[in-house]
This record gives sequence, structure tokens and C-alpha cells, in this order.
Amino acid sequence: MGKTIRDESTASAYWAAVNTFCSLSDVHVIADAPVGCYNLVGAAVIDYTDAVPYLENFTPTSLTEKEIASSGSSETVAATIEKLRAPGRQLILVSSAESEMIASDHEGMLKMKYPDVSFFPSNSLGENEWQGRDRALTWLFTKYDDGEPAAVVPGTVSIIGPTYGCFNSPSDLAEIKRLIEGAGGTVCHVYPFESSLHDIARLKNSDVIVQLYREFGGGLAELLGRPVLQAPFGIGETQEFILGLGTLLKTGDNAAEFLAREKKTTLRPLWDLWRGPQSEWFPTIRFAAAASKTYALGLRKFLGDEMGMQCLFSLESAEADNTAVREEIRQKQPQFLFGRIVDKIYLAEIDSKSRFIPAGFPGPVVRRALGTPFMGHSGAVYLLQEIVNALYDMLFNFLPLNRPSATVEEPPAKIAWSSEANAILNEIVRKAPFISQISFGRELKKKAELLAAKQGKDTVTPELLRMLN
Repeated sequence: MGKTIRDESTASAYWAAVNTFCSLSDVHVIADAPVGCYNLVGAAVIDYTDAVPYLENFTPTSLTEKEIASSGSSETVAATIEKLRAPGRQLILVSSAESEMIASDHEGMLKMKYPDVSFFPSNSLGENEWQGRDRALTWLFTKYDDGEPAAVVPGTVSIIGPTYGCFNSPSDLAEIKRLIEGAGGTVCHVYPFESSLHDIARLKNSDVIVQLYREFGGGLAELLGRPVLQAPFGIGETQEFILGLGTLLKTGDNAAEFLAREKKTTLRPLWDLWRGPQSEWFPTIRFAAAASKTYALGLRKFLGDEMGMQCLFSLESAEADNTAVREEIRQKQPQFLFGRIVDKIYLAEIDSKSRFIPAGFPGPVVRRALGTPFMGHSGAVYLLQEIVNALYDMLFNFLPLNRPSATVEEPPAKIAWSSEANAILNEIVRKAPFISQISFGRELKKKAELLAAKQGKDTVTPELLRMLN
């Protein structure tokens, strides 16, 4: 019997190809696909991930039952190409799962009739979105590199990533650009998002390549043959990034001076929170993450290894079994959960009091402003600030506010607790956020005693507690 997949975590390589190629300013993508495949990636999901109403440089061939069942899609593809051809516009035809199932390979037809149109087989049924993005970027290089030897321009840095559909990319990209310039580098290209198609031939002329994400871009970085740095998370990685970039660019003095300024400026809020009373909470905070590899590893390293918080689990969403993720959440109920919309649903299913913080797709979240970084020094400050503010919110919920309320019901007589029930109560309270354990335990104890009294019992038993929990 096959394994049941709960809440698929990644899109297909078809979506990856669309999100990658449509990021290029002079490319128009033709999807050999039914109109629904256009509506999903091009008009629906793109709106609640990237806050883009629709992709203007994306057109479907609108396959119907006729093409799929009998005639094939070559005529429809040709008609779509004729409508879209224009000077300065590069057309790329991408296969979808539907066209791959009817074996629509248009290489031959394009070579004969439209040699200026390229065909990319997306392998929609065989690869996930991260594998698809990586292969799309390497394909662009093999297809459009000019074949000339590299003419390296000293001091220049190019960034691989992001594409559409990458969580929090505006803020994290802005932070990495800031770090590069602070270390003495000049940002030359951001590929593909701020580039045109043929800029890929100029990437190899960069002094250094920065790979924004761990999930994709490595294949292209290797082909370019230039030194590669990974975009950093937290304090230690960011220091290594700045100094390492200074070494590679021969701007070591600039990098060291920039790092010294960062400690006195950008990182100052972090030091102040660390020296203040808030830091006493840090060892008690239990957090978890279910996100793409970049964010899952980065959050664990910064919050867990550097800030001393308790990381209950840190799962790479592309590899994780969501049934197991759901059970982990149910069992451990972290104080903070960084995740996707499915993780928020899992919390809601058990009425958990965990604080959910968006950290990946799928999920409706707008992150177009540049003030929500996770990466670099700015990301470290932002993340810590958000956690401290959330802790303040938790405290607020237990303030004795002066407001009209119903009469508090009390048990009519003293209710005893069995030793087993008391042990279960302590275990339940231990899983609650540390900052609210006293209030939470008091409320739970009162509810259990009221339930016992209503049932005519003089002792709280494990069975009664299970009815509440």
C-alpha cells in the first residue's frame, strides 16, 4: 500500500521554472499547459506569496481535452508564439505535467519554425520546486552563456537568487546587499530577479558569487567557476561572511572597519537586550522551525546555538513528513513556532497557545517591505526583537484588568488531587510557555476542580484532567 502524503510541502519543478524565468525582465514564458495551471501559479498563489496581482510575462497555451486526448499541442503552441513574438522579447516555452504526460516535446518544431524560441522541459512530475529552480538556472547558463573566457572585474559581487516564490526575499536580499557594500564590494548582478536574460553571461566576470539560498543556485555557482559565499544567518556566520568577503575582494581593512561599526550600530539593540532583564527569559524559550533548508538551519543556529534558546525541532520542509511534523507539534507545543500555513493549522487543531511566526511558503503573507530580514545582522536584531515583543504580549494577557466580567465560579468545597492527577498537571504546565506557567497552572487547576464538583466528586483524577486537555 502506498504512503499517504499529508499537505505537500513544495510545488513542482514546473512552478519553479515559471518563477525563475518570469523573474527576468526581458523574458516571456509560454506554459504548454491548461489555463488552470496558469491561474494557479500566475494569478492566484503569486498574489498571496509575492503580493503580485499576476505575472504579466506569462501566457498559457490553454490546453484542452482535444489536445491532450488526440491532436497534441504543437498547433496551439505555434499559435501562441505567433501572438507573442515582439522585438526585444525572448520567448521560453515550458512544459507542464499535462504536456509531459502526452509526450509533447517541441524541440524539433521550434528548431524548424522558431529557432529564436527556447524549450525548457520542466520535469514537473519528477522534481520539486528547489530542484527545478537549480536546474533552470544551470540551463540558462548552458543555453545563453556567450562562451567567452571570464574577464573578472575586481571588487564586483553577484548574487544568485531570489526568484518569485521565495519567502521574505526583499528584506533578506536588501540585507545581503548592505553587507556586501559594507565589506567593500560592489553588487554587480542579482540573478535572476534584477537581471535580463543575457546578464547570465556576465556573472562569470564577478570577483565573488554570493548564493542567497541553500536550496538552489549551487549548480549555477559551480559552473561560473568563481569563489562562492553562502548568505549568512546570525552573528558568527555574518562576521565570517564580512571578513571572508573582504579577504576575497582584497578589501580586508574596509571589512574590518565595517564589522567594528556594525557592533556599535546595527547590533547595538541585540547587545542591549542581552544585557537587560529580557535575556533571563532566553534559556527558558522553547522554539521550533519547519521551513526551507536556509531558514530551518539559520533559525536553529542563531536562536538555539547563539542565543541559548531551546530548539525542540528544526525541520527542512522539503524533506519532512508532515504527518510527523503534526505529531511533533502536538507532543511538544513549542512556545514559538516558525513555519508555514500548514503548521499554523496544526496548532489550531489542538487549540495551542504557541506563537506562530511565518517563516516559509506555502502560506499567505506579504513581505514586500524591507524591514523584516532574517539574514545577517539586521535579521538577528529583528528576530530577537519580535520574540521579546511576543513575550511582552504574553505578559499583557495576564494583567488584572479593570473590566466587567462574569462572577468567577469557585468549587463549593475543597477538592483533593490524586498523586497521578497532580503529576499529569505538572507535566501539562511544564509544556506551557515558561513566562505564563503560574497563571496557566492556576487556571487549569480551577477548571479541573470545578469539573470534579459538577460531577459530584471530591477528588481530581487523571480521567478528569484528560477530559479538559
